Amino acid sequence: MARNLWIGAPGRLREIRQAAKSWDRTAELNVTEFKALEGRVTTFAPTRTIRRLKLSFEWLEPDDAQHLARLARRVGTGRGPLVVLDPASVNLLDPYQAAGQSDIPGGWDHWFTMNGDIALARNADGVTTVDCRDAAAAVGWIHGVWAGWPVVPGMRASWLLPEGWDPAVATAQLDWKAADGKYLSSSHAIGASVTAVAPAGAAFVTPVARPGAVGLFGLAGGCLTLDEEPVAHALGDGCPAMVVTAYTDVPAARLPYRNVSLDLVEVRDAAL
Repeated sequence: MARNLWIGAPGRLREIRQAAKSWDRTAELNVTEFKALEGRVTTFAPTRTIRRLKLSFEWLEPDDAQHLARLARRVGTGRGPLVVLDPASVNLLDPYQAAGQSDIPGGWDHWFTMNGDIALARNADGVTTVDCRDAAAAVGWIHGVWAGWPVVPGMRASWLLPEGWDPAVATAQLDWKAADGKYLSSSHAIGASVTAVAPAGAAFVTPVARPGAVGLFGLAGGCLTLDEEPVAHALGDGCPAMVVTAYTDVPAARLPYRNVSLDLVEVRDAAL
């Protein structure tokens, strides 16, 4: 269900079933070079790279073209950024999140803890571990912009725990939330992974893990997917919030079909 492009405001996603004629999803590296007089080159690069999407469609169905036009012109979508469920993404976790790395001490940018004595710690390499002192405690993954990872009812989500967790006692869990962020229900299974279908009313899903034992546990290797099998240590493509920065709408040779293109950029917020 999710292998086509889904795009729209949270809770109001639309599936674009027609394949794009062109699709560029290259991350923007923003590497700057400095060349000294003696010829030595040094470079500067920001810690994070942002995602840009450029896609175009030919002979797009009128209803789909209207939907994309509304998004580009910010008609009825509110001030916030858009959801883009990219069918080429394998792991919807943030790249650093999937690698178990945190931008700040304590890992509070990517994870939260609950239900017992459990703490996050970052080592010298920036890798975050979980110090679980209560077998009933849990750790959850944070999207960073929304209440969870966007879904629509009927989507099949799969969640694979990080590497090294004991599948005999660990629990993989998916928490389903409504469009306003309120908790709806959970799907869980003892083992390394869980797969479940988003229930009615679900707009977001939050992956949660319960070690089920006392000890230190790594956070690298987790994988969250939609309608495909998760793969350990798959590069996190993320599910970034995005804003349309360029848009074209050209009537096709035979109306009412349209030739449409969109350029989008990853954002942390959007003041439109």
